[in-house]
Amino acid sequence: MKTTQQFLAKIKLPFEDNHESKPSSKRFKDGGQYRVEIPSVEGPRVFREVLEAAKEYKVPIHRVSQGSGVMLLTRDEIREMAEIGHDEGIEVCLFVGPRSTFDTGAQTASTAGKVIGLQHRGADQLVYAIEDVRRACDLGIRSILPADLGLIFVLNAMKQKGELPKNLVIKSSVTLAVANPATARIFEDCGVSTMNVATDLSPAQMGSIRQAVDIPIDLYIEVPDNFGGFVRYYEMPKIIAVAAPVYFKFGLRNSPDIYPSGKHLEDLAIKMARERVRRERIGLDLLEQYAPDAKMSPLGSKDLGIPELG
Repeated sequence: MKTTQQFLAKIKLPFEDNHESKPSSKRFKDGGQYRVEIPSVEGPRVFREVLEAAKEYKVPIHRVSQGSGVMLLTRDEIREMAEIGHDEGIEVCLFVGPRSTFDTGAQTASTAGKVIGLQHRGADQLVYAIEDVRRACDLGIRSILPADLGLIFVLNAMKQKGELPKNLVIKSSVTLAVANPATARIFEDCGVSTMNVATDLSPAQMGSIRQAVDIPIDLYIEVPDNFGGFVRYYEMPKIIAVAAPVYFKFGLRNSPDIYPSGKHLEDLAIKMARERVRRERIGLDLLEQYAPDAKMSPLGSKDLGIPELG
């Protein structure tokens, strides 16, 4: 075992989890240790309701994300979400589609075949996904949510070549979750801007990932049932200490999977989104009690993928 640990050290990877809870000295560019994300904001009406709830509960929001995909929003809906995000100084992150679950293949629906996740099948579907990103960017979006490492590689190359905005945030999906430091290094090298980690990692395991990379960690602090259903509010202080910079995502336990969403599920999506904001208030109250010195990023920071209107 010692030989293996020495080799990992030679390639500058941690060789054990952060069992000693060594604090992270890394921060967002604005000096903050943590930010807040509200996921599953499935359209402009839901977005507006989230903002109303945020005012009601007096909570900050740095980023909202959407899971049904760019392709299931109209041009007017994308543009409206971009306008809201721009006016409020909030990052708007839209999922990339189509993916394997939208395609005609059967593997993703089989018990063992679910390992394919939300990857893109074949070159045609890869092209469709890139077109989805182009469409979002053309309408002002500056943050996208892919679930395929090959797509991420291509999108980063397009950024470098000027085919996509240089400031486009590439946020890897929880369906492509990072679980160890070596994978995290690959994601960072491929151009991921901010990465979802597996929902069940311990603070010590997250701490080992933090030692390997500089990019922010995205973590469900309340986890949807289909990703484990964990409620981890009391762990927030320790996670900040060892894994900063981190985005805390407030999912919702005991709620249905509404992907892909649409007008037929909009009322339910709104109720769920408002409850996520309420859950944020609970989480932040506990964080303020047990880690009053933890530093939240200011709203509207320059490295957020805030939409740009042309």
